[in-house]
Amino acid sequence: MAMSCDHPDLLPLDEALARLWAALPAPPATEVRADRDDPASDLAAMDGVALRSEEGSAPRRLLGTLYAGDDPAAFTVTPGTAVRIMTGAALPAGADAILPVEQLREADGIIHPLDDPRPGDHVRRRGGQAHAGDLLLPADQPLNVARTALRAWVGQPVPPPSRIRVAVASTGDELVADPAPHQIRDSNGPMLAALAHTLGAEVERRPALPDDPGALAAALRNPGGARILLTSGGVSMGEHDHLPQVLKDLGAAILFHKIRLKPGKPMLAAQLGDLLVLALPGNPVSAYLNALLFLPVALARLEGRALPDPWRRARLAAPVKHKGDRPLLHPCRLLDGQLEPLPGKGSADLVTLARADAFAWIEAPGQKAGDQVRYLTVV
Repeated sequence: MAMSCDHPDLLPLDEALARLWAALPAPPATEVRADRDDPASDLAAMDGVALRSEEGSAPRRLLGTLYAGDDPAAFTVTPGTAVRIMTGAALPAGADAILPVEQLREADGIIHPLDDPRPGDHVRRRGGQAHAGDLLLPADQPLNVARTALRAWVGQPVPPPSRIRVAVASTGDELVADPAPHQIRDSNGPMLAALAHTLGAEVERRPALPDDPGALAAALRNPGGARILLTSGGVSMGEHDHLPQVLKDLGAAILFHKIRLKPGKPMLAAQLGDLLVLALPGNPVSAYLNALLFLPVALARLEGRALPDPWRRARLAAPVKHKGDRPLLHPCRLLDGQLEPLPGKGSADLVTLARADAFAWIEAPGQKAGDQVRYLTVV
């Protein structure tokens, strides 16, 4: 039987993610050069005593103790002497080796080496990691915690950590607090706010927006300090799905609208000045999965981090059939390292979403039990 052709012109997920990444500005990241030798002096790599190795295992008189940060000029190691020293302390003049505490015996201020030290033993030599002026990190490298530490290490200014502000607003006249049978409560708003918070954003929950072009335009014109606006609903083909046209009328740059994914096809992303609008479908499974895929990418780019990879791999414990030519994200439980498919009931099935641990990527016409597939973890 021939497979149905399900909008083959839809934008593939990877291309949609690439467009989003390319459209967002990353914070400038300058190169990092050593401002001085690293280490800037010879340092002890272990707790022990600093001594002259040429004297072998002869006893030495202790002159005192050096701790990390102490000025080593307080002592000079001469024949027959040694200085107790802690890890990270600078070597005093005259010493060329560290004898660890495990290799010595001490009595009445005299240390007795249990082994013959060698020049350079347990010493981090000046410039052993880098010399002043060395390039440590090229420009435009994504930020991570180690690179933050490196910038601080060489004296570059490091701004305090901050969070990207994400506003969340559902759309739809049907959303009410006390619904009649023809109405519903807003579950997408709390869900998306919780997801954005889990992903590290500063979250602002906003009231649901009505299906009114004027109200939508007013909300978009006044982002209120938000860098990203997450909406749900109003992006498909219905008569009340005004958001795409409102964004166009306001002069927004539409990055993409409709992607090759099931569920989640109506997804739209747009730039309106400095505001990124991630307009998600209204059905909760679609809204959740689109947000799980696109929001981490936007946050990483705006924070200067590397492109995140959310995918893991596991084997299916049972087959999953799939009609159509859009890749399917199918709900699963993750049990004993395997994906146990759940009997999902479509993009409106919030109950199965809440029961799922993961969503498996299923290509048409389906996957067999034992197939290894990639999956998203539900957070």
